[in-house]
Amino acid sequence: MAKAKAEGVDMVGENGLLSRLTKTTLENVLEAEMDEHLGYAKHERSDQGGANARNGARAKTVTTEAGPVELEVPRDRDASFDPQIVKKRQRRLSGVNGIVLSLSAKGLTHGEICAHLGEVYGAEVSKQTVSAITDAAMERMAEWQNRPLDPALLPYRVATARFCLSRLTAPSTVLRPR
Repeated sequence: MAKAKAEGVDMVGENGLLSRLTKTTLENVLEAEMDEHLGYAKHERSDQGGANARNGARAKTVTTEAGPVELEVPRDRDASFDPQIVKKRQRRLSGVNGIVLSLSAKGLTHGEICAHLGEVYGAEVSKQTVSAITDAAMERMAEWQNRPLDPALLPYRVATARFCLSRLTAPSTVLRPR
């Protein structure tokens, strides 16, 4: 961090220290997933001869809390590699959904949420994306609210109580229940 501050590198935003660290970490995990998928490490020979092998990488931009991160996702010849850390067709890591839902719960409009994500994280998020995130959350909430409840798991007690209020100064003005 001291070296980054001395060089004038920002902590967050595009080309910030946090973005670079996120990029390096995600790419290392993707390479480890590819190693496990193929059964051998990069720059090693396969024991299987002409079987599946690495086939370069493709660029992919992912929106994270640190801002947009440009990743190099490894590919294989059979196209059977299915990464788990950043799935195919995934453009946002899960933290962004939480931020959008939190801002929406606080009453910000979709336009204000887009502007906030642009200012703070440098992420270009459309109003349609914000709407899709909030709509999906509303659907999950509706499913949860309408789920069937198991009567065996709902202990209940019926308790009745009767009480009377009275004044200490005037015992004749006792309030009685009707």
